[in-house]
Amino acid sequence: MSTITITTATNTANTPFAGKIAFVTGGSRGIGAGIVRRLARDGATVAFTYQQAESTANALAAGIEAQGGRALAIRADAADANALRGAIERVGRDFGKIDILVNNAGILRLGDVATFALADFDQTWAVNVRAVFVGIQAALPLMAAGGRIINIGSTNAHRMPFAGGGAYAMSKSALLGLVQGFARDLGPRGITINNIQPGPVDTDLNPGAGDFATQLHGLMAIGRHGTAAEIAAMVAYVASPEAAFVTGASLNIDGGFAA
Repeated sequence: MSTITITTATNTANTPFAGKIAFVTGGSRGIGAGIVRRLARDGATVAFTYQQAESTANALAAGIEAQGGRALAIRADAADANALRGAIERVGRDFGKIDILVNNAGILRLGDVATFALADFDQTWAVNVRAVFVGIQAALPLMAAGGRIINIGSTNAHRMPFAGGGAYAMSKSALLGLVQGFARDLGPRGITINNIQPGPVDTDLNPGAGDFATQLHGLMAIGRHGTAAEIAAMVAYVASPEAAFVTGASLNIDGGFAA
């Protein structure tokens, strides 16, 4: 895909992120795609990574550009530190900066603690925790005051109501300490860092209908799955100038799952 020319929109009320560069990991589908679409709709140039679904990723980028937005799909496995750093370096070369970093890539491995494979544990940690650290560290040289770092965590950091989810819950709980600690490092630089913690969200991997969905709804105050657009709306708020006083926070958007 050719280099994208960055221009500034004139209607800043409709495009609050005009002139901003966003980078989203795992942005080709599900929650990630919803975030990519929302940030692009609000005026940001959005680069996002994907691992395997090249046609899906390219179709998302093409659809955004067809509507007048700007997007760039980059193949990179979040578990591969060198690949992730390379993707961020490419954004730096092409666009010169990163204003909004969204660490969205994540995996879910379930299994009883007695038989849970060490390889699955290591992969969970590599994608859900280590990649967040790698992404932050790589993006910081490209991020100035006013920068926003947003991690997509999970309400399971606070509540895991069924067996087999211990490793996943552990990985999302680790992000609580990460944002609290890094908020202290980044506050003097004018950069905020927060977690957005979704509950069940209707995606191809976690459909909002079926027996398992019905069980989840019974645990919630609002008995339905959320939507990717709803998660993206909270991301857009935290990324906005209005959220300049929000940092070190882990914000649930879970229909009352953890209430």
